Amino acid sequence: MPDKQQPKWRQIADKLTANIRSGKWKPGDRLPGEYALAERFHVNRHTLRQAVAHLENEGVLRAEQGRGIFVPDPPINYAVTQRTRFSDNVGQAQRRPSRRLLNAKEITGDTAIAAALEVPADTPLIRLEVLSLADERPVGIVSHYFVKARVPDIVEAFRAERSITAALRRCGVPDYRRRTTRISAQLISAADARVLGVRRGCAMLVTDSVNVEPDGRPIDVGHGRMLGDLMTFVVEF
Repeated sequence: MPDKQQPKWRQIADKLTANIRSGKWKPGDRLPGEYALAERFHVNRHTLRQAVAHLENEGVLRAEQGRGIFVPDPPINYAVTQRTRFSDNVGQAQRRPSRRLLNAKEITGDTAIAAALEVPADTPLIRLEVLSLADERPVGIVSHYFVKARVPDIVEAFRAERSITAALRRCGVPDYRRRTTRISAQLISAADARVLGVRRGCAMLVTDSVNVEPDGRPIDVGHGRMLGDLMTFVVEF
């Protein structure tokens, strides 16, 4: 029986947790909407949101803006290797991978990006902002930087292929490998939170990577931000 000395939001959180543990709601399931849950528990939406926020912090639920409240799927084991590929990693987790182009822009790279690409700082670059999804659920955003002179058609190629690997192949780069991956953690930015449909304050796994052609020449510098509760990085040797 619920402890009537507990706050109402905590009693609701305990009931929701019990429903999940009993199998009423399984990983990937969407719960009824806020109005329906508030009516079920005879509380206002503020009290319900307290319960949901608590369960989000505990990793029991995940609320997505515009989509609803979900029971989280197990995190994807994301292998970081010399041939790291988003589609392969997500596919091996029995999820359906997809990518969407958020924007593309010609820029002049900053000193760090230019150095990673081994070109002068004033070299024209192309930046692709790509949304990564698993089963149509946003899991992260990656900024890709390319030297424009090397792959001038990369934007059109990505729009056609929806894959960095396939787009590079279309541009005459048949293969590449990962030279370095630097992994760190940070809180999500307001801009990324809006795109991913999550609350501000979520933890992000950040990767800064350099991919090179078989001759060792850098072809792609990436800055990825993945939702920490949806991904587990596995470094393979």
